[in-house]
Amino acid sequence: MKRVVVTGMGTVAPMGGDVSSFFAALLAGHSGVRKLDTPWAGSLTAGIVAPVTEEIASHFPKLKLISLDRVSQLSLLAARQAVTQAGIDFSGEQGEQCGIYWGTGMGGANTLESAYNDLLIHSATRLKPTTVVMVMNNASTGQIGIEFDIRGPSYTYSSACSSSAVAIGEAFRAIRFGLVKTAIAGGAEAMLTQGVIKSWESLQTLARVDAERPETSCRPFSADRSGFVLGEGAAALILEEESAAKARGATILAEIAGYGNTTDATHITQPEASGQARAMRLALAEAGLNPEQVDHINAHGTGTKVGDLSETHAIKQVFGARAGHIPICATKALHGHLMGATGAVEMLAAIETLRTRTVPPTAHLFHPDPECDLDYVAEGPRELARLDVVMSNSFGFGGNNAVIAVKRHS
Repeated sequence: MKRVVVTGMGTVAPMGGDVSSFFAALLAGHSGVRKLDTPWAGSLTAGIVAPVTEEIASHFPKLKLISLDRVSQLSLLAARQAVTQAGIDFSGEQGEQCGIYWGTGMGGANTLESAYNDLLIHSATRLKPTTVVMVMNNASTGQIGIEFDIRGPSYTYSSACSSSAVAIGEAFRAIRFGLVKTAIAGGAEAMLTQGVIKSWESLQTLARVDAERPETSCRPFSADRSGFVLGEGAAALILEEESAAKARGATILAEIAGYGNTTDATHITQPEASGQARAMRLALAEAGLNPEQVDHINAHGTGTKVGDLSETHAIKQVFGARAGHIPICATKALHGHLMGATGAVEMLAAIETLRTRTVPPTAHLFHPDPECDLDYVAEGPRELARLDVVMSNSFGFGGNNAVIAVKRHS
């Protein structure tokens, strides 16, 4: 089977408009969490979000914007960065041999809410004719294909918080088994709307606002954690056959080595440690790795009581006595929970951790939970003499668990 490598990465995230600035912000502990500034924010018990503050629409001509929801705008910007770094041209045969594997939880949420407001509040008799093509979940996938002339297979994955991790994993498999030679893989989410935020609030999963330091409100693995902060963003990776990447002289950033995907089949919202553990084991098995070879884990780490505890137990099930010696980070404390985009954004963080041999901290871990007793790097960035294998965990509502193992390329 073919080896699969990463040759390009791009992201638009709450703390940076590219991979370098995003990862630098993680290492520095800079938070992208902000207090909501809307007329209805006062009705929220969780009045904080992690938005992309860069002016996104300015990157597109007005005629193009007519058919782009914010989620597609974020998707295209991240994909542009990844394609540029990879130095790849999809014209001709290359475009026919490339696939698109993209994840999102809700697609064009901004357009959908605007349509409801126009129809039900403002009594509009006719909606924008582009409403459907902006709302549909595969809009970003289609727009990526159009912009880069990619004519191979395209798929849109929607498995809640694991959507973009599933997209990357399935792209890896498609290349490994010879279905395509190249793939753009990743995902995006842009759903910081009143209806979405109020819906999440009703589930009581959103973090309570720290009145003195709102930017620290999301605290994964801390005893005083109260939930996550909704965020938005996008991340894209270029995956290629190793031989093809070498033949064109591409710079290889890392090797995708294994992927595990499982379903808990227990509860629609509550995670199950055994299902998560099975996904980790499957990723290791496909990569030909044993637990002793994993040097770092980028945890799903949402900051919910049940989620963090379940992941801690799952890691212990897989790694046994060594679990407490693996440096683990949970970056959602800084960039928020990006839902369908979070797996891809955290994959970029994991790859940059591998490349720099530096683990970002788990921010705001002021009061460690005695039951979450692993090494959740809390003191600041940690440099490691050996960092050759990383694992990235993504777990979604519906019980979908996606785990990806990445190796330093040699």
